[in-house]
Amino acid sequence: MSSSLSVKVLNTGYKPIPGGPGWDPTQQATWPARTSTLIAGHRDAILVDAFITKSEGEELAEWVKQSGKSPSLVFITHGHGDHFFGAGPTLAAFPDARLASMPEIAEEAKWQVSPEGLAVWNSWFAGQFDEKAAVPSALRSGNLEIEGNEVHVSAAGRGDGVVAAILHVPDADLVCSGDVLYNNIHMWLWNSTRESRGAWLASMDAVASLKPKTIITGHKDPAAPDDDARRILDQSRRYIEDFEKAVDIAGSAPGVIDAMMEKYSTYGNPYTLFAAAWSQFAS
Repeated sequence: MSSSLSVKVLNTGYKPIPGGPGWDPTQQATWPARTSTLIAGHRDAILVDAFITKSEGEELAEWVKQSGKSPSLVFITHGHGDHFFGAGPTLAAFPDARLASMPEIAEEAKWQVSPEGLAVWNSWFAGQFDEKAAVPSALRSGNLEIEGNEVHVSAAGRGDGVVAAILHVPDADLVCSGDVLYNNIHMWLWNSTRESRGAWLASMDAVASLKPKTIITGHKDPAAPDDDARRILDQSRRYIEDFEKAVDIAGSAPGVIDAMMEKYSTYGNPYTLFAAAWSQFAS
């Protein structure tokens, strides 16, 4: 089906962070590149996700202003701070816009601005983000619209550690998947278990059931070839399945890293794999 909506994506690229114990200090550790998606009609729009740092937030707000659109909603796909701490400048530029998500995600996001949550984010981004960031409120309904075009949001299940929501635009055959799916980036499997990885795969099935042609992932390598839904679904499933096998067979974090890098050496953000592998063998 054709759609009168436009879809634009802003990608942060990779952001330097401290590598921590065990990381090769000759290599710069990075946080995975993130996306924010502007889905717009003639004037109204929905912005999906809003980055983390103050500078990223300012860049995002300027990007939205230059689009000539006025978002009525900033929708947050899940409760991790790297997807909503940076919303402040956009909300200031568009005071009628609402920061919101599914009720369970809005609830989980509250932990991110707690002392415990802020301590985690400060270990990576100290002094770079708004420690009094607005927390998304709960949407009353998952049925939205942009100038008469249907937009549906729903909880897909668990993604990279928390409940994940997806945004579906049927007429555009588009899904914004948040972190349920990744595009050419090592996936955040830190502290994952066999059970949580199975739940993540089930969340991917929920996206696949919508049969989109295009998927905008929350983490996307800037050089990824496309946003083709079939490719992204296949590679994300395969990555988790291969990680599961590597943990079972390799028996050590270095062994998991070697096995995964043999297949995924071109993927962005090897720090993510490093953290995930060592979390499986923590004493």
